[in-house]
Amino acid sequence: MKRFFPIKFTLCLGLILLLAACEKKEAAADKAASDTGPVPVKVQPDLDANNFQADHPEQFPLVTAGDHVAAAELKVTGVVSPDVSRQVPVPSLATGRVVEIDARLGDEVKKGQLLFKVRSTDVSGAYSDYRQAVKNEQLAKIQLNRADILFAAGAYPKSTQEIAQTAEDDALVVLETAREHLQLLGVDPANPTAIVDVTAPVAGTITDQQITNQSGVQALTPPNPFTISDTSHVWIVCDVWENNMAQVRIGESAEIQLAAYPDRILKGKINNILPVIDPTIRTAKVRLEVDNPGIMRLGMFVTATFHSDTMEHRATVPASAILHLHDREWVYTPGDARHFRRIEVVGGAMLPNNMQEVISGIKPGIQVVSNALVLQNTVEQ
Repeated sequence: MKRFFPIKFTLCLGLILLLAACEKKEAAADKAASDTGPVPVKVQPDLDANNFQADHPEQFPLVTAGDHVAAAELKVTGVVSPDVSRQVPVPSLATGRVVEIDARLGDEVKKGQLLFKVRSTDVSGAYSDYRQAVKNEQLAKIQLNRADILFAAGAYPKSTQEIAQTAEDDALVVLETAREHLQLLGVDPANPTAIVDVTAPVAGTITDQQITNQSGVQALTPPNPFTISDTSHVWIVCDVWENNMAQVRIGESAEIQLAAYPDRILKGKINNILPVIDPTIRTAKVRLEVDNPGIMRLGMFVTATFHSDTMEHRATVPASAILHLHDREWVYTPGDARHFRRIEVVGGAMLPNNMQEVISGIKPGIQVVSNALVLQNTVEQ
């Protein structure tokens, strides 16, 4: 036994030294890691593109969604459209060829402003009728004067004088009609010309143009060369799903948010709900009246929010927990075995302390990643 004691002692001592060396190496590695920052996180996507697995999930702090009571809302999309009751078509007054255009699509015009000129043969025909009417009226007047003199002298019976008076009255009617025709064409009877000027009947914005230089036009026949609209007051035409129709009523107000100006909130009022449902997509057209502050353009996309009297519970999360990606909103929720899942949500109004409502997608009490952008950036690396 004494012979083996030195050997055992030597083996134990070597084992102790080996363990001590390993502990020093691990301590040095831990110290180096703490000096250089957190351990790099490796995130791997699953077969489902919305699922991710992280080997250090503790680096993505979680928060619990709160509870917020608010009025129920309905958000729908719509388009800025002209108020047809404020649209005025501008037809050509004569058939002919356009020789000059003095206004363009999108221009603001004033009442009486020159829009375009037409060279027309209608003027020569109208002026010929006018000159003939002038001569006929002059002849009828001479005959009436002669009949008056002869009737006073007893040479003409009363019936003959009455016939002459009727002829003069008819000639005056024809003359006035011929003169009005020339004035309708925009021609001065005293200075006739083959060029017809067409002016703006009202002030507004030109929202449609159907002519170019040297194009032909027909008098008072569609398509109208120009359409002038008053865009100070416009319509918002929205599509509302059939199962949401109970949430909109004529006379109620709505908040209008323009895609081009998301920070501006406008007020609109429902003035009509069309009585027809689209049989393909099962939606109805809801029309809102809105005063245009000068930033709304016809054809713009908008989001209309209708508020209900019914109260509902909504989740609240830090604004940083909502990820804005590809025009959609997402949050990350933890799963089993170091997994995270991306869930699409609909964000609501901003609340105090940098909190935000979540209208749909998650419920109060669920846990989400407090900073979704950090996780998303890690996924993309």
